[in-house]
Amino acid sequence: MSDKNFEVRFWGVRGSIAAPGAETARVGGNTSSVEIRCGETRILLDAGTGLRRLGDSLLAEKKPISATLLLSHFHWDHIQGLPFFVPAYLPTTTLDIVGGNVRSSLRDALVHQMTDPVFPVHFDELGGKINTRDARFGDRFDIGDAHVRVGKGNHPGGVLAYRIEHGGKSLVYATDTEHFACVDPELRAFARGADLLIYDAQYTPEEYSGKIGRSRVGWGHSTFVAAAELAREADVARLVLFHHDPQRTDDGVDEIEARARLLFTNTVAAREGATITLSELLDEKAA
Repeated sequence: MSDKNFEVRFWGVRGSIAAPGAETARVGGNTSSVEIRCGETRILLDAGTGLRRLGDSLLAEKKPISATLLLSHFHWDHIQGLPFFVPAYLPTTTLDIVGGNVRSSLRDALVHQMTDPVFPVHFDELGGKINTRDARFGDRFDIGDAHVRVGKGNHPGGVLAYRIEHGGKSLVYATDTEHFACVDPELRAFARGADLLIYDAQYTPEEYSGKIGRSRVGWGHSTFVAAAELAREADVARLVLFHHDPQRTDDGVDEIEARARLLFTNTVAAREGATITLSELLDEKAA
């Protein structure tokens, strides 16, 4: 892989709770987990249930693993894959975990998840070299050859967005954020000109407003319409609809994707196993 390659692979694309089953098999039923490869630098976004298979993929490479895990927040669907991430148990693994919350430290949240009677292995018993770092809105730091900026979303308990830049290309990860009556000006500035925007699109407008089922206002999630509006105003190259509702069937995701493309043409729905290479997106934008 070239040092300038910037590749994104999706291992978990559902929100709230894992949703395995025949009706979700094509899109995937695992919760949030995204792998970023910037040359030799490995960055993992969130630790949902998709992190288990991501870990198996890394082990198959049969070499020491060094990666940084960026957590958007500490809700279960974004951290419960970590205890099943086999590389974390190996002494040849170095895993730096970054995240933040106003209510508890990152380490305290991860320890709580792996405490009896919730889980039989304590966080401190992981065999790998595990480092934790609390992050806050506005932070900037480097991971290998990649530069990371930390943004802010709108979610109960708080949520962090991340912008990753490498080799002249950029990705914004903004899941579990609820739109406002207008496009969030901070998030629009944060995503400005990004080559790829991965954005929470858990609901349809009808579901969000309560025209279908109960109102989801205040639940901390967005719609595909708000996603398209943000992508258009921020002038991003491609939009990825993410954090699909666990009750959304594969056909339902296809329908949302088609509706979103009417509003922002270069839109795709996140699907497990899908890979996007950002250098190809630059070629599309230039064309």
